[in-house]
Amino acid sequence: MAKFMDVHHSMKGITEEQLREAHNADLAIEGDENVHFERAWADPESGLVYCLSEAPSAEAVQRIHERAGHKADEIHAVPLTVQ
Repeated sequence: MAKFMDVHHSMKGITEEQLREAHNADLAIEGDENVHFERAWADPESGLVYCLSEAPSAEAVQRIHERAGHKADEIHAVPLTVQ
């Protein structure tokens, strides 16, 4: 499966608790699309939220986010990583 980084633009003021709730909402239904959300990051000041996932497609990622109530504004494939 491929990795994807998605971006949400309009979450200004998001708290750690709200980020955790949104991430948990994704985790609760991710198996329906064979997606796994690995991690989420947020910048409350700018309103940007980033989510890293492993999924069969960007469309599968978006379907989970939409069902969880927070559609992504951008979804990017991440074909290369280093550690």
